[in-house]
Amino acid sequence: MIYCAGRIENFSSAKSIGVGLIESAMKLTQLIFYDKPSEIVFVGTCGCYDDSKPLLEIFESQSATNIELSFLQNDSYTPLDNCISLENVSHETLPKNIINSSNYITTNANLAQRFTKLGILYENMEFFSVLQVAKHYEIPALGIFCTTNHIHKDTQKEFLTHHKKAMQKLEEYIRTKNG
Repeated sequence: MIYCAGRIENFSSAKSIGVGLIESAMKLTQLIFYDKPSEIVFVGTCGCYDDSKPLLEIFESQSATNIELSFLQNDSYTPLDNCISLENVSHETLPKNIINSSNYITTNANLAQRFTKLGILYENMEFFSVLQVAKHYEIPALGIFCTTNHIHKDTQKEFLTHHKKAMQKLEEYIRTKNG
């Protein structure tokens, strides 16, 4: 079953689960009981912390973190496990294409570089909660993303500039993948 955030990110073959960590977790949980999916595929756009990576690239991921900016600045801590991966990788191997999720969009390029140094290259508001729900209900899951922007003070403007093209690319990717 294919899911998306909704609002400005709707796809013809996907059901909306809401924006951000809370809405997406609640709605996805409800839809799991209704849809009874054998697999969860989340599709959406993302920002890229690594400014050397090209925009409008599509990739897949099964790994996410929930790291708030204050954590990077040593102004907070969490007793929760803030990293999840459904990839089959050894403990010595870092998962690829890790997505960070927060209810806030990063606009600080210096903090984006800190994420990159940790091996976290992207951000999407919903993916961490999608993987948490999938793991809880033991349903295989993955995300399909298209990068719309790099992280800097004009992140939102760059996102809006590339959003329509990213949505078109994702629609085509889903059509091709579903054959």
